[in-house]
Amino acid sequence: MTALKDKYTNECVAALREAYGYTNSHQVPRIEKVVLNMGIGEAVQNPKMIEGAVEELTSIAGQKVIVTKAKKSIATFKLRAGVPIGCCVTLRGDKMYDFLNKFINIALPRVRDFRGLSAKTFDGRGNFSVGVREQIIFPEINYDKIDKIKGLNISIVTTAKSDDEARTLLRLLGFPFRK
Repeated sequence: MTALKDKYTNECVAALREAYGYTNSHQVPRIEKVVLNMGIGEAVQNPKMIEGAVEELTSIAGQKVIVTKAKKSIATFKLRAGVPIGCCVTLRGDKMYDFLNKFINIALPRVRDFRGLSAKTFDGRGNFSVGVREQIIFPEINYDKIDKIKGLNISIVTTAKSDDEARTLLRLLGFPFRK
């Protein structure tokens, strides 16, 4: 069992049951999945950018990445339908908890001028999204081998019914939110 999953089962469940008065253990919110997405707009002109992004995201996630393709043609962006423009991966189970542990304890402290995560990026249904400007904050990325600094989006999907419940869950897991 991973450290974060152990913390959830031993500490967070009891604290959430006490705070919100859940009677059944299945009512307690939990993290369902984590989705990592990297959009590469420059891949339209330079298709080699996708290969580097796939390699980097695979090393960050520890799981094979799916290449996403454009659904529509957009003439102003010189984009054709079916052209690869990004990559994404969905993490569940132990890999999800391993990634979140690495994100909270290793990657976030390496962000320049980090003052905490914004608590306003919840979607109203208990899901949290955060954008990372530089992929080099993750320890798997070799700074000498990257061709360009790219950002990625991290979406954390929970079973919480409200943003307040999800915020409490993530705060108990160790997410550093701004005051």
